[in-house]
Amino acid sequence: VARRLSLRKHPECHSMAGGKAIEHLAQTGNRQRHTFRLPMQQYRNCDFSFSGLQNLVNKAIIQKEKEEGIQEGEILSCVKDIAAAVQHAVAVHIIQRTYRAMLFCIKNSILSSKNATLVVSGGVASNQYIQKGLQTLADANDFAFLCPPPRLCTDNGVMIAWNGIERLRAGLGVLHSTDGIRYEPK
Repeated sequence: VARRLSLRKHPECHSMAGGKAIEHLAQTGNRQRHTFRLPMQQYRNCDFSFSGLQNLVNKAIIQKEKEEGIQEGEILSCVKDIAAAVQHAVAVHIIQRTYRAMLFCIKNSILSSKNATLVVSGGVASNQYIQKGLQTLADANDFAFLCPPPRLCTDNGVMIAWNGIERLRAGLGVLHSTDGIRYEPK
């Protein structure tokens, strides 16, 4: 969405990564000026998908460009409102799906309800709007909430590697031999 909105050209966002730019602009935008249907509402599972939302946002941007008489790549006058609406839709989608996962884990005794913890990490965890929503979700369901500081929430590859190191140290779920295992890289 940040790329499609050409936020690198926006004077307030030229040096920011896309997610950070969306969050920055959303702070002063009005999310109610645009409403984006939440993805996957017909599916009662815990999966996430943002492709449908991305298509809706792209259509809205194209429509606004036509209304404002501007070309793709120029900054829309309503860019802050679109950023706020997109950020809100993403947050609600993540919160709803996470809540389903929490309920599933409790119902199936995967987590103990007395010391359950919601851990939020990755780039999404550095978004304060989403983080606050997930904190509220955890609090409302008596889950502890853990979220590393934003400086540690940037690269999923680093977090996956760190998890691997911790699992190796603990001897958990680590294959000591790959004999007989077939894998195909994508």
